[in-house]
Amino acid sequence: MQVPVSRPHMGEAEISYVNKALQANAVSGVYGEFLERFETEFAEFCDAKYAVSCSNGTTALHLALVAAGVKEGDEVLVSTLTNMASFFAVLYIGGKPVPVDIDLETLTMDPGDLERKITAKTKAIMVVHLFGHPTDMDPVNELARQHNLLVFEDCAEAHGATYKGKKVGSLSHASGFSFFANKVLTTGEGGMVTTDDPEIAKKARSLKALAFGATNKYMHDDIGFNYRMTNLQAAIGCGQMQVADKLIERRREIAHFYGAAFEKYSDHLALPIQKPWAKSVYWMYHIVLREHMVSKRREIMMALKDEGIETREGFIPYNLQEIFLSRGWTRAEDCPNANKVAYASFYLPTGPDISQAELDYVASKLSSILDKAVSR
Repeated sequence: MQVPVSRPHMGEAEISYVNKALQANAVSGVYGEFLERFETEFAEFCDAKYAVSCSNGTTALHLALVAAGVKEGDEVLVSTLTNMASFFAVLYIGGKPVPVDIDLETLTMDPGDLERKITAKTKAIMVVHLFGHPTDMDPVNELARQHNLLVFEDCAEAHGATYKGKKVGSLSHASGFSFFANKVLTTGEGGMVTTDDPEIAKKARSLKALAFGATNKYMHDDIGFNYRMTNLQAAIGCGQMQVADKLIERRREIAHFYGAAFEKYSDHLALPIQKPWAKSVYWMYHIVLREHMVSKRREIMMALKDEGIETREGFIPYNLQEIFLSRGWTRAEDCPNANKVAYASFYLPTGPDISQAELDYVASKLSSILDKAVSR
């Protein structure tokens, strides 16, 4: 059996809408009925006032930062354990990203370390709702209020997750979502900025489409970007919106299954948790090996590969990235909690279309591999 780490769900609605867009020759990011529809439906899904579609999650974060007024030289405090797109977006505008350590239970930003790292140059905070679990936002937003800072959410892995009953993507000045093929909701590639601020939404909408002039199209209003989502991608997105709740619940079912299957290994594995104030959407089922098992990560992953089970290593934090260390932009010791996780973690197949037979197979094979690894 071959079990990929993720397969996107594509149903009849997605196929029908894409065909409708093709038949209308509405294939670009300039016009087509699905662009505005997807933005409207996604804003409602996030309990946000505005949603601005774009080409991917990285450009969504870039647009959000620029539209909100983050400028060259501004410090942005970013949760260090993340896909480096979170940091790249800050670097694109000449900002200075500062890594903030993580809470070892949720793997999201540690408010205590955040407070320690705020300086007179700090302009903004970027939290990351990692692997589908929301960040503890109340202390983050309170610190931002005290220091007059902007707050951004990287929601690439957390569509539909909630914090104290409120949807991620509505808990900050602006947020960025990704619709890559393995995300909770997908358009293949694509992204979205959500915000309640009309000026941020207006600026992001202009910038993503080359900042064309309002009266004379080719007299541009700003230095814009070509970050448009296509109508074809939006058509897929509209199909995904019809089954969004089902896709989220399926990932939660998968996480519950894995949790029950591997609970007996809790002395050897730290399994994903869900805080009482959170609803996680478990983008991927992410496992952290305990200290005595860390040296066996490659062995375990290779054994799974030999059984046809695809896995992925966990993210390497900003403060351990060689491209930044070599420039003197960070220090390895800046985020000790993230360092403990960096080379100790991996995640299992978690796509919404994984079958029960595949889940049983993964659980059986990993259990057998762990039994052998633990006994040695």
